[in-house]
Amino acid sequence: MAIEDDIALFARVPTLSLLGAAALQVLAIGAEQRDYGFGEKLFVQGEPADSGFIVRSGAFRVASDDGQEAVAGENVLIGELALVVAMARPATAIALEPSSVLRISRSLFQRVLESHPEAARRLRDDFAARSTAATSAMTRVSETLR
Repeated sequence: MAIEDDIALFARVPTLSLLGAAALQVLAIGAEQRDYGFGEKLFVQGEPADSGFIVRSGAFRVASDDGQEAVAGENVLIGELALVVAMARPATAIALEPSSVLRISRSLFQRVLESHPEAARRLRDDFAARSTAATSAMTRVSETLR
């Protein structure tokens, strides 16, 4: 696929769309395509997480040992938090069909944020808003359970 196609894909991902066109172009140039067959593992729970993946085609089952499970299909960013912080993978991701992803390394993502401070501010503000919303939701649930 052409760089323009990758930029358009990144622009459809809510978190990445905040970055702006110039930052998305750098990500598209630096991202690497990886292809997976049915049943192949994208990553395994507990492994060090040093990148995020945008599903270009296909789908992945993302499941943790505690029973939580989701399906990530096209245009979904898997491993968002790993783009900004060192951590272990909280789940295992397995291809449900032949699938293709674009891998964005944490080092590439951090270089983009350093060279595009306005994009970093927009991303910070979005993370803060989502964190506040999650905290409020947990408070409401806690109060309901009392």
